[in-house]
Amino acid sequence: MSIVVTTPTGHVGSRVVRLLLQAGVRPRVLVRDPARLDEATRERVEVRRGDLTDAGFVRDAVAGARSVFWVDPTPHTAPDPVETSLRTAAPLVEAARAGDVGRVVLLSSIGAEKRHGVGHIDALAGIEERLDATGADVLHLRCAYFFTNLLLDLEGLAQGVLTTAFDPDHPMPWADPRDIGDVVAARLLSEAWRGRVVQAVHGPEDLTFRQVAQILTEALGRPVRLNPVSDDAVRDTLRAAGLPPSAVEGLVGMAAGSRGLVPEQPRDLLTTTPTSLSGWAHARLRPLLAG
Repeated sequence: MSIVVTTPTGHVGSRVVRLLLQAGVRPRVLVRDPARLDEATRERVEVRRGDLTDAGFVRDAVAGARSVFWVDPTPHTAPDPVETSLRTAAPLVEAARAGDVGRVVLLSSIGAEKRHGVGHIDALAGIEERLDATGADVLHLRCAYFFTNLLLDLEGLAQGVLTTAFDPDHPMPWADPRDIGDVVAARLLSEAWRGRVVQAVHGPEDLTFRQVAQILTEALGRPVRLNPVSDDAVRDTLRAAGLPPSAVEGLVGMAAGSRGLVPEQPRDLLTTTPTSLSGWAHARLRPLLAG
């Protein structure tokens, strides 16, 4: 079974690699810097060193694979992030259309079902559509808001403030990336699915940002207050940081386009994963904020 894993050192990809190895599969991992893989992992995987933005590298590295796990590597801060994401995925799409790749598991996002108006998530919608047109077996994992996004503002949380431009009172799914990795690995190992499949990964429960602030207060043992900010305030901050207009709108659009969104896939047995935000925050976030 030939399985290619992109971003193998990321929150999701590292979990996928570990589970594949434990299942007896030697995956092919595409990585810019092999030194970021721990030594034990490097010895057990097939390493292809290169940059996912290099079309020639991607086309060659995925050729002949039974399955590819694709994670868009484009940072939200990139100039014209939507166009960059689509261009980066193009060699994979070409390989799937040519029959050089049998199946693709795409790390997509809740909101991609809207197709337009959700900032950088529009790129994932575009990748979904392009993969659908190839005739390959494709699985789109529409994932919840990552717990690990909270790590992007450790300074604010250290000061007891949770800042967001999302609707503070709209419940939305939250998930641990490790649980997403569990679902990815299970799907990569399964030969039972065919055609176009969409599966959501919703985490254990839907939470508003107000509820998240309360959960963090209890898990961290310190008060955390919610600081809702407007889209224009976010724009001002991002512009002041020197981000280009397309990157600014890509970031702002993800929050703005998600307001009131009800995911296309319902919460059920298949979409619900186990790790609670409280448990994750106590184990992962609290040690980082100690002292």
